[in-house]
Amino acid sequence: MADETNKTTRQDRTSRDDRLKSALRENLKRRKAQARERAASGDPSQDDDGSLNEGAASET
Repeated sequence: MADETNKTTRQDRTSRDDRLKSALRENLKRRKAQARERAASGDPSQDDDGSLNEGAASET
């Protein structure tokens, strides 16, 4: 009976890992697509480090 419980737990773990891998892969694809769109549009609202460029620091 312990073998059945252990086997079920292992299957649940594998199923969960597969779902997480799939979700991470889709998230990465979405983020890459967003980055490509931003690069193509030349969005000047963000600096290279991702922070907003409001011009407040450069204007005195």
